[in-house]
Formats: sequence, structure tokens, C-alpha cells
Amino acid sequence: MNIWEFFAWFFWFYIAVACIWIFVRVIIDVFRDPELNGWMKALWVLFLVFFPFLAAFIYLIARGKNMAQRSVAGSRQAEAASADYVRSVAGTHSAASEIESGKKLLDSGTITPAEFDSLKAKALAGAA
Repeated sequence: MNIWEFFAWFFWFYIAVACIWIFVRVIIDVFRDPELNGWMKALWVLFLVFFPFLAAFIYLIARGKNMAQRSVAGSRQAEAASADYVRSVAGTHSAASEIESGKKLLDSGTITPAEFDSLKAKALAGAA
């Protein structure tokens, strides 16, 4: 095997991997698309199985723009879910913020000074 045969093999391997990647992305998008009903999804999959290159090109031409929009929307949704999870786990209330909110309640007359001292002690004990 000389160097040119290696480059030819490498080129065809790259083409095969790229084609497989495109087919997988199209199939994933077919199943993610809420606009397609079950019959249309089945038809696209059958079309991809029996005429893979033609079906992939037609899908990318006809539905490529929506494919990108669904991908971006999915990424944003995943990012928002991750941020919500981090916020729920992180515990956003610090001792200072609890004491500050307690002081506002004390100043407005909602709680008594004894209740404020109790709240302050709990906040400081929780921070330690």
C-alpha cells in the first residue's frame, strides 16, 4: 500500500462517516419534529432506508431551515432546564439576604423584635 492508496482510503472513509452522520441527523430530526405525524415519519424513514442519498438531500433542501431552528430550540430548552436545576440545587438564600428580608419585615411591623432575633439566629446558625 503506497501513500496514494492510503489517501484514497482515508478520503472514502471520511465520505462514509460524513454520509452516516448526515443520515443519523436526518433520522433524529424526523423523530423530533412535532409537525410530522406518525405516517409521515414512517414514510421519511422508509425513503431514507431505500433511497438514502436522495432522501437525505430532499430532506435537507425541503426541511433544512426548520431542522436548524429545531436544533437551536432544543439546545435552548436543554440549557434552560440545566440552569433551572442548578438554581434549585444551589440554594440562593444566604444568611445576609435572610437577615435583610427579616429586617424589612421588622421595619414594616409584620414581625416583632423577638421574632426577628429568632430569624437572625436561625440564619446565622444555618450559615455556619
